[in-house]
Parts: sequence; structure tokens; C-alpha cells
Amino acid sequence: MRVNQPAGKYYSTDYLKKLCDLWDFRGSGVTSMHGSTGDIILLGTTTKQLEEVFWTLTHDMGQDLGGSGSNLRTPSDCLGQSRCEYACYDTNALVYFLTNEYQDELH
Repeated sequence: MRVNQPAGKYYSTDYLKKLCDLWDFRGSGVTSMHGSTGDIILLGTTTKQLEEVFWTLTHDMGQDLGGSGSNLRTPSDCLGQSRCEYACYDTNALVYFLTNEYQDELH
């Protein structure tokens, strides 16, 4: 299962610890980090555990879930003003706005 990256691809250490603890408990503990997308891929679990993982991610960790299917893909942004002094606009704010604006099309 794929966990969508936060804006700017900045994960807090607290979030990563919770995610790894959850996956050790409900899954195989094996992850894959996608450098180009910023996504975290959680590999290997049973069907019975999926709802438990979804509940914990959405209700306890505040993570949005969903897939793109044939609809709009999940937006991603560069680091923008958070790391680049020459950025012309706040890319993190733009992706946050677009995600909220087109939420129905994303799911």
C-alpha cells in the first residue's frame, strides 16, 4: 500500500516512528522509499489487517488515503520556498490548496 507524501516531502520523525510501529504490528515491517515521488510503500500484509491499517492511518495519524484510478493523480511538489531561496511562489501552499480543492476527483 502507498502512503502519500506530505507537502514538500517533509516527514516528521514522530510520524515516521508511528508509521513504522504500525507496520511492524499490522504488516511485514518491510517498506520501500520512493525517492522520486516521496511516497512510502508498505509491503506485505494480510487482507484482514488492511482495514485496521486504514483506520489507524486515517483516524489516529490524520493521513489521507485514496487512489487515483483513472482520475486525477495525487499532486506532488518540489521543496519550493522551504529550501530554495529563488522560488517564485510557495509550492507547498499551492499543492495543499489543489489537494483540498480537487479532493473529490482524487478519490
